Amino acid sequence: MSSSPQTRAYPEPAAHPLWHRHQRPRPLTPAQQKRNRELLLLAQHTPRPRTRPRPRKPAAEASR
Repeated sequence: MSSSPQTRAYPEPAAHPLWHRHQRPRPLTPAQQKRNRELLLLAQHTPRPRTRPRPRKPAAEASR
């Protein structure tokens, strides 16, 4: 049985004030923009590290 807003025993609490943005976000400084560009270029041209499979333990050690 789903509850509609009219059938609830108590009202839903208000959202936290920090969830609402009343102003535009602050623009990035030129230094922040430069760092973001450098990090993006680095991430795009750096190969992702490959995960190596874990070596299996011999059966005698695994049963201990």
